[in-house]
Amino acid sequence: MSILEQTLAAIEAPNAEAARCAATRLDSLTKPRGSLGYLEDIVRRYAAIRHDPTAADGRGAIAVFVADHGVADAGVSAYPKAVTVEMLRNIGAGGAAISVLARRFGYELIVTDVGVETDTSATPFAGVRYRRIAPGTRNFLEGPAMTDGQARLAIEIGIETAREAVASGVVLLGIGEMGIANSTPAAAMLAALTGIEPARIAGRGTGVDDGALAHKVEVIETALRLHRARLGDGLSLLAAIGGFELAAMAGACLGAAAARTPVVVDGFIATAAAAVAEKIRPGIYEHLFFSHRSAEGGHALALQAMGVRAMLDLEMRLGEGSGAVIAMNVIQAALALYREMATFESAGVSEKIE
Repeated sequence: MSILEQTLAAIEAPNAEAARCAATRLDSLTKPRGSLGYLEDIVRRYAAIRHDPTAADGRGAIAVFVADHGVADAGVSAYPKAVTVEMLRNIGAGGAAISVLARRFGYELIVTDVGVETDTSATPFAGVRYRRIAPGTRNFLEGPAMTDGQARLAIEIGIETAREAVASGVVLLGIGEMGIANSTPAAAMLAALTGIEPARIAGRGTGVDDGALAHKVEVIETALRLHRARLGDGLSLLAAIGGFELAAMAGACLGAAAARTPVVVDGFIATAAAAVAEKIRPGIYEHLFFSHRSAEGGHALALQAMGVRAMLDLEMRLGEGSGAVIAMNVIQAALALYREMATFESAGVSEKIE
């Protein structure tokens, strides 16, 4: 049995009894019932995913996967491919937004090159792991972006990343990405998975102008027509129009779910990865927290179509896992309240008159 099949077989539904126990304790804390709002839902869901009504504390980590895309050659980005390897170096060296935020909140930053066009593995960048599949995907206007084998390998790299993180004591895993032009495959994937028209879901990515945005929509529409026969299955969809980092993030969602570990999904691009993970294994959304509603493209429409709620709306569209890290801190704040607040009984506080 392959790593992917083993992982899919190991995924269990969140534990309803753990959620009920968490709800009982929440109602016993020194506050009006339900007064912590969505934070209480976060606690209940976390306990259910972990199968642990105590919501025990532990380490957080953010996994950032980096890769290049052949469709960049179609002129869909405002930046050249060279920026991907430059940002890989910057993230690993601690100078990127995600590096600062992970450091600020005390989260481990796991940066993985899964297919950057420029191979730096011979003289590796500090803070970067190398799990390279190829020097970027192929242009999906000319054929599938990856082989099925490459897509499976990328998923399994994500699974193994999640497994390694959990084995080291991580109890909350965020996912993020970097890769010039990756908002184009992400938009194509979300259009295929939700049925939303490309013109409503594609965004400006790195900041393309109106003409370039119209071209980007045409590229996505062409790709969906070209690969129509391969879009009904999660793995073949990834191979046809996805990317290595997108597949790795999907794998991280699956691997963490199998290990009873919640995943915090970043913005637009990470949401596309989560959507394909749900396609591969229905029910995976129950194991995920969607960190924020991105200002990129039709992210709000996609979240609505997926039936999931974003925790925050900060008008961010940076990527890298930046929104996920901020939401992870909110989740851990909710868990600290749950574990550390006094109960009415322990504090000697009178409860509500019934």
